Amino acid sequence: MNFHELSVLDVFVAALLILVNGVISVALKLEIEKRLALATVRTLVQLVLLGYLLEWVFGQSDWRFILLLAVAMTLIAGYSAVDRVKRKLPNLRMTSTIAVLSSSWIVTSVALFGVLGYDAWKDNPAQYLIPFLGMVLGNTLNGISLGMDRLGESLVRRRGEVELILTLGGTRWEAAREAVRDAVRTGMIPILNSMMVVGIVSIPGMMTGQILSGTAPLEAVKYQIVIMFVIAAGTALGTIVAVMLSYRRLFNRSHQFLFDEIK
Repeated sequence: MNFHELSVLDVFVAALLILVNGVISVALKLEIEKRLALATVRTLVQLVLLGYLLEWVFGQSDWRFILLLAVAMTLIAGYSAVDRVKRKLPNLRMTSTIAVLSSSWIVTSVALFGVLGYDAWKDNPAQYLIPFLGMVLGNTLNGISLGMDRLGESLVRRRGEVELILTLGGTRWEAAREAVRDAVRTGMIPILNSMMVVGIVSIPGMMTGQILSGTAPLEAVKYQIVIMFVIAAGTALGTIVAVMLSYRRLFNRSHQFLFDEIK
């Protein structure tokens, strides 16, 4: 298979498709033209800068620099994971950072050492570590955000039920069990939905990019399968860690519900 290199003109023609969104906005008076223009410019600038950055990063062989970059990515993901959480739970950002760090690094390590093997990436570790970790972080923080948001909302909505169970002698786990299950389930829904339709309704972006760049379809499929399973595991682990840590901070050892900790 041949690789067709896109020119600047080719990219510009594709960018013109955004005009469709603009026409719809004007026709329906959605008033999102400015936001659409800003989003278009940011997409172009950010991705071009990312391309130059990755080209430079992939040329690095110093493990200390690569690990420093991976840590920075993880900390940013952990910090931003809770920006959309409506109910502010105790130690929210620390909880999300611990969850992101533990889950994403575990599954990425399994992918690099257990699946690919050290020999596959020892000569250029950044080329494998950074993309793998980036994909896991992006999906994991989404699951954590959804899970923690649902946990707070569920506990507020079920406050009467939770306190009744505790009053009748129930444990903190018995009181919070349904809320925890609901939160973990919510955090895992997006990746489960993606797995249900992948290859039937949608072709993942990475697999599409590999095929267009000349990779044999079956080889691209193998990589996509690995990535989907790694992302699913990272999302599940991250969501569970975040929800369980929050649960432990909202119920003390005396089995009391610290409702006032939910802001």
